[in-house]
Amino acid sequence: MQRLSSLDVYRGIVMFLVGMRLMELDEVALSFPDSAIWRFIGFHSSHVAWVGCSLNDLIHPSFAFLTGAALVFSVSSRVNKGQSKRSLTLHALWRAVALIFIGIYIRSLDRDMTNWTFDETLTQTGLGYMLVFALAFCGTKTRVLTCVALLVVHWLIFVLYPILPPHADPSAFNVPEDWNLDFTGFFAHWNHNRNAGWAFDLWLLNHFPRLSPYVGYFGGYTTINVLSTIPTMILGLMAGTWLKQIAQPTKHLFIAGAASVAVSFAMHFGGICPIVKHLWTPSWALFSGGCSFLILTALYYIVDVRQCRRWTFPFVAVGMNSLAFYLMRHALEYPLADFLKRHFGIGFFRILGDPFEPALIGACSLLIIWLVVFWMYRRKIFLRL
Repeated sequence: MQRLSSLDVYRGIVMFLVGMRLMELDEVALSFPDSAIWRFIGFHSSHVAWVGCSLNDLIHPSFAFLTGAALVFSVSSRVNKGQSKRSLTLHALWRAVALIFIGIYIRSLDRDMTNWTFDETLTQTGLGYMLVFALAFCGTKTRVLTCVALLVVHWLIFVLYPILPPHADPSAFNVPEDWNLDFTGFFAHWNHNRNAGWAFDLWLLNHFPRLSPYVGYFGGYTTINVLSTIPTMILGLMAGTWLKQIAQPTKHLFIAGAASVAVSFAMHFGGICPIVKHLWTPSWALFSGGCSFLILTALYYIVDVRQCRRWTFPFVAVGMNSLAFYLMRHALEYPLADFLKRHFGIGFFRILGDPFEPALIGACSLLIIWLVVFWMYRRKIFLRL
């Protein structure tokens, strides 16, 4: 089957959003509090504090969704090359382990010792990869039942854990200063660093060597987010299957996306489960998965059906080497900034005014990383697991 450009474009757009974090546009926006445009840019350049969704919040779920979609084509390609089930399984296991440890490496950058934590994008993907790989050989019914079962289990774990009162000293448990976004009533089961996921990590992560005891993640993320990350990947697996097996999958993708978003809204506004990305709640898994379906629907129609591709090249070059781009973005963030300031001088990056200094440094860093990936693309060098 001919390679679907829409998947590469989508993956490239996601990586560009990851790269744009280098520009710190949310920090720049703070210098223009009266500008509606900058408030909009600032909101969508950062994560929401707790409930809701910004464009930036869709990066991780899109990555998980696309991992599931790409798995369909990867397995099919390897089967067509005559690889055995055992060979496929060993390769999937290697990929899962590699993703877990690359994510831990990223979380450990600029730290004095390994930061053993399992909430990073690649780590969460790796933790769920083998189950999704197994489902690649199953039918739609099994995939749907597994997806629903995991979401229900994740929901029950939080619901059955008792609601805790506010911490006597919130700062001691990594709760942001002046935090005022706690839920009341039933939704209090999903409060920041006072929930089942936080309690599990309090037990798990303190078994690893640390400079100081683990008391909670500042952003509220938890290891057991993976219970709902896997369903997001399963939704991608279903999307990839439709793209591969159905001549005109647009209708299927759109209906699945609209239905997922509708169910997530019903869960949130019906008082069943809040839409909280930081905890990857079941309602968030459906909302973000639905958004991923709809984005892929639009890109598939524009790029693969209508063949409007002139604008896609910068994204395709990144999308086909997304792991290399992702690693460079995280590993080279500070070295590139130091390099640019040392060789061009800080004054060069203040040409538009002091508030735009980080944006210009970040934009130059992003350009350098893209040029490296472009060079790799031209020479057909692709970092694969």
